[in-house]
Amino acid sequence: MILFTLLALFFAAIMLWKGARLPLLLCTAVFFWSIAAGWLTAPLLELAQPHRQTDAPAKFAPRTAIIMLGGGLIYNAEHELAPPRDVFERIVTSADSYAACKRTSATCEVIVSGGDPLGRRVTEADTYLPYLLRRQVPRADIVLENRSRTTYENARNVTAIVEQSNYDSLILVTSAYQMPRALLDFKRFGLAPQPLISSARRAHLGLLPKFENLVNAEIALHELIGIAQFHVYRAIGWF
Repeated sequence: MILFTLLALFFAAIMLWKGARLPLLLCTAVFFWSIAAGWLTAPLLELAQPHRQTDAPAKFAPRTAIIMLGGGLIYNAEHELAPPRDVFERIVTSADSYAACKRTSATCEVIVSGGDPLGRRVTEADTYLPYLLRRQVPRADIVLENRSRTTYENARNVTAIVEQSNYDSLILVTSAYQMPRALLDFKRFGLAPQPLISSARRAHLGLLPKFENLVNAEIALHELIGIAQFHVYRAIGWF
């Protein structure tokens, strides 16, 4: 949606500034080619993903909560709503972390946060639940937070859950591109969970355009704008 908006702005400028149409057309072509070919997408991802992997292993405590953030839903081959690739990586990472936690700690729980931002009448948290169960996370150790529509709401609603329990350790599981903004949002509510990155996105450099580079650029721009929005909202007292 961000790239489409930029394209619309370029097109409007071309239509309005008749004397500069050729330079504007060339700039538009070069700009979108550099994104689709990965050359501009790569630095955008570097900005959005300052850490592509977790620097240190997770530290478990007697009472540990593993917080997994939602990341949307897609239709699979059976035309059923399912986790996209990035979220599946979060599920795997959360389940593996839960298994490691149970080997060292008395109490381990997975808090799954994700509502229904697109109004499909199906929440992310409820959709992800069966995938965690298949990876041997017991239902009794899974807490569903299915009202959040944004990362900010993830942090706010999970904080309310955490405040009702005496957790000694909090571990935040999400993709590398979402982690910086998620940590900012959790810090806003007084929490500093350990970051555990489930996956990172990478640009595919070349001469030919690739659709995945466009997707990656859209995601990177969304996160960077979200971080800027967070700081603006904090400055004016909205967050």
